[in-house]
Amino acid sequence: MGDLQSLRVFINCLDQQSLPRILQICSGVYFQGSVYELSGSEVCLSTGDLVKIIGLELLSVSCEEIDTGTSFELPIQHSGVDAFGSFTFISSSELTVDNFTLPAGKQLTLLSVELDEDGERRARCQLVGQNVASAELLLPLSLKGDFYECEGDRSYSLQEITSSVRLSSRRFRSTNVKNSGGPLIFSPVYEIKAIMQMRKDVVKFPSSLEVDVQDVTEQFQNFVFITPLSMAEVASQPKESFPTMAEILDGPEGNQFFNCSWFQELQKGRHLVLHGWGDTPMVLASTPKGRKGKQYFLISQRYGGQMRRRAREFRSVYELFLASSQSPGLKVSVSQDCEEAEEEGIPALSVGEHLEVLGMASVDRHKDESGAAQKVESLICKRTIEVEDEDDEDDEDNSEELALPLFMAGHFVEKLSDNKKYSLTDLMNSSLPLDIKVVTRDKELEKDPLMGLPALKLEETFKETTVLTSLPSKPDLCFELPVHWLQMSLCFTSDHLPWSIGEPPKLHVETVTEVSENFYYEYHKLTSKAEEPPPRPPKRKPSASEAPKKSPKSRPSISLPNLASTMTQQLEDLSLGQTKAKRPPALLPPDNSLVQPPPLFPRKSSSIAESTSQPNMYVTSPSMAQKSARRLSDQDHDYESIDETLKNTHDSIMHY
Repeated sequence: MGDLQSLRVFINCLDQQSLPRILQICSGVYFQGSVYELSGSEVCLSTGDLVKIIGLELLSVSCEEIDTGTSFELPIQHSGVDAFGSFTFISSSELTVDNFTLPAGKQLTLLSVELDEDGERRARCQLVGQNVASAELLLPLSLKGDFYECEGDRSYSLQEITSSVRLSSRRFRSTNVKNSGGPLIFSPVYEIKAIMQMRKDVVKFPSSLEVDVQDVTEQFQNFVFITPLSMAEVASQPKESFPTMAEILDGPEGNQFFNCSWFQELQKGRHLVLHGWGDTPMVLASTPKGRKGKQYFLISQRYGGQMRRRAREFRSVYELFLASSQSPGLKVSVSQDCEEAEEEGIPALSVGEHLEVLGMASVDRHKDESGAAQKVESLICKRTIEVEDEDDEDDEDNSEELALPLFMAGHFVEKLSDNKKYSLTDLMNSSLPLDIKVVTRDKELEKDPLMGLPALKLEETFKETTVLTSLPSKPDLCFELPVHWLQMSLCFTSDHLPWSIGEPPKLHVETVTEVSENFYYEYHKLTSKAEEPPPRPPKRKPSASEAPKKSPKSRPSISLPNLASTMTQQLEDLSLGQTKAKRPPALLPPDNSLVQPPPLFPRKSSSIAESTSQPNMYVTSPSMAQKSARRLSDQDHDYESIDETLKNTHDSIMHY
């Protein structure tokens, strides 16, 4: 049993490598309120209590002026403290060493400690103020006398002083006080983290409390204290410690990451069955935005449902580029017409055209004001145009290469070549992201939340350390607690497991965890940064030598209702099998002799009502529209029918 001493003295002399230590409260009082402000809970240190110290954190330093006895505290970040003679000292009496006499009052600077030929330890010192630089002495450490430290010009921070055994025993003065002030004695103030015999949570209190304690570690080394464990500490326990019972000491209050049913069970005082822990491969998935907003899921590799790949949709060439980097040879269909913008290098695209991504290249575009050609990063694709007449397939080459600038907007749909069912494990080995639809539910789940969703995007895979857990009332229905996303503390208990000895139940694991939007964005904030697509190049100003464009007023016009009626009649004739015309070249108007292509105007971010653009005469070929609709309907897509295509085409014409 250790000697009786104050808590302050014990902590100041404690070697932190020896933790944990068990103390017994013997007597004393402490300042009312000091504990409550630090821990936020009531703590009583009564005589006879056992306290197990598990950690120390330096809070501040208590300073006492030797001359006046005044005490005050300084923050640990405080700097500007001078040491009184850190390395230089004097002897008040004359010293004689090996027939050499050193007068009293001579300053010596300690250089090193060495061993002589006889194995005796000596201090190598240099005489300060001597003309000869090599005037050094070897003084035996056994030499006795009256030695005094000298003032030095070096300053130290409180962190340096409290972390050094040599410096912490010296006297200092503050350099920030006028006239330097008097000598000071420093005493560190620690925040003590401890476990008490009658409490389940970790308590914290300062080492400055006026309490007398005794070290009783040896006498009570087998005493059982309740040990609070974080989720990370639970996952670091030996595998042999599981299964076991546990009690929640502090629940994950304020956590906004989970929308699942088991999260509501994690309340303070609730008991859990911990079956073990491990690193679980998972997939982060999301749904398209719907009436209820987007949903987000963590799907464990154990998920047993079956899935079909679903064609991905892309809204820009940059998205095509990102997808093609993960899936070489990506093939897509154009799902919405795109007008040509020659000054920006944007080619015209029509609904139903097929594109195969070939690679990336820097393409020369228009010249800038200095006459130099600009290079624009573009996606090189092979475009294939389907024809109606099979006899012309051998005579004409229906494919060509074109360059799509990365900044170009567009609407594309992935072309899939299979309709197989896949397990999640199969898809996790593929290049993500992937769009899928669950077609067979996981039969191990009481209710599969993924079944019935119109679409699901598998975004990326990762490994998460999880603790396999269940409730005592349903020990076979397990869920996986993600360690890094739950801030809660548990303690192991000696309660009996909720099954007969040697007859553990067959476990059913809940493999789908719905998470919140906060989790989704916090995850991406920690793991990656989204890349922005390249900006559009600056607009080219037309030179004086270029011929001016014709004024819109001088162009012949066509009545919009008549054009819409013509399109309607053509589609009706096509549906009755009365017409079978070859698809006209892409982006040519129905009658090239009547309508000239509209001039190119600078693009503005204005509404349709304010637009000054001319009517759009680029209309999708009826045969191509029907083929495109028929082809897409064969797949598992929710695309527009031929009637909707006609309606949208008519609306687009009427609003231009």
